[in-house]
Amino acid sequence: MPVHIRSEAPGRDPISLDRLRRTAETLLGLCGHRASELSILLVGDPGMRQLNHHYRHKDKPTNVLSFPMQEGEAIANGVLLGDIVISTDTASLEARELHVPLRQRLNWLLIHGLVHLLGHDHERSEAEAVIMAAREQTLQDQLHHHERKHAMTQLAINVDHVATLRQARGINEPDPVLAAGICELAGASGIVVHLREDRRHIQDRDLRLLRETIKTRLNLEMGATPEIIAIAVGLKPDMVTLVPEKRQELTTEGGLNVSGQKKRLAEVIRQLGQAGIPVSLFVDPEPRQIAAAAAIGATFVEIHTGRYCDAIGEQRQDEEFELVAQAAEQAFGLGLKVNAGHGLNYQNAGRVAALDAIGELSIGHSVMARAIFVGLDQAVREMLALVRS
Repeated sequence: MPVHIRSEAPGRDPISLDRLRRTAETLLGLCGHRASELSILLVGDPGMRQLNHHYRHKDKPTNVLSFPMQEGEAIANGVLLGDIVISTDTASLEARELHVPLRQRLNWLLIHGLVHLLGHDHERSEAEAVIMAAREQTLQDQLHHHERKHAMTQLAINVDHVATLRQARGINEPDPVLAAGICELAGASGIVVHLREDRRHIQDRDLRLLRETIKTRLNLEMGATPEIIAIAVGLKPDMVTLVPEKRQELTTEGGLNVSGQKKRLAEVIRQLGQAGIPVSLFVDPEPRQIAAAAAIGATFVEIHTGRYCDAIGEQRQDEEFELVAQAAEQAFGLGLKVNAGHGLNYQNAGRVAALDAIGELSIGHSVMARAIFVGLDQAVREMLALVRS
């Protein structure tokens, strides 16, 4: 199923060509053309305008053009279908206007172009337009089902706040280790804890017990300090997430400045890697930070969703969400595994979970707050249902 793809588009927005190729291959399979050949070209608006003027006598850019190599409605499998040309400039503009991730808009344009290559044309008649729209919707639904089936977003629960409540009284309850077990039984795919230098909540003993009892995955959040690095190397959690840490902050306030301390963080990644511990970097949704994380050898990035969660007003929230979506696509395209977290709750987590590039959400405070009213087991199950839906 050869899909040929190349880009002549300006690199304003990060686009993973490999991911777009895989999507095209999936669509060909869904259309019964697994052995057929397809070419995809990405251009900017100037290039698209030239093509539209030459072939359709319209002196303006459009979003997608199709150039079929076969005619008729009964096109055999195993043939050269033709070419699809997409303007990434127009696609980006449409994505912003529709408040959807750029990848989602590119997928729709790819589907539209492919349905044209398979013999449909909405400009022939109103009846044909209805038939074509129905075929496109079916393919969108099938593609979404395929991608969600193969990449279900996971939910990791941060139990720091259980320890915070315990430390407030200086006694031995509530127990974060017991809380972690309840979260796992409720369906959480992992447990997150932050061992801070000031030990304000999670204690060293908690960490040792969690390492011994967790059945899923232990993600240790930590600052890149010699003491905590030594503890991580000895403990060997399933993964480490490096975060910035300030003594006076209530919670982590933003992402790491990876681009400004590449040499230091690369050495920490090397040390942890020698101990067999994959490293995630907690970063703001900024292209230079994502690029720096990939350059110094991180396995994961966790995208800081705080600005999206704290945004006031629908427009501002949409703008921040788009930055998260673009950062996730950029990271995925660079070969990083992508998680997200900070400030997510029962109202805003579902939108982030729906991003195809996101593998796991890390959520703590909102789940623990909900647990006060409905119990921890129920709170985790409710959040998990939102993430999976």
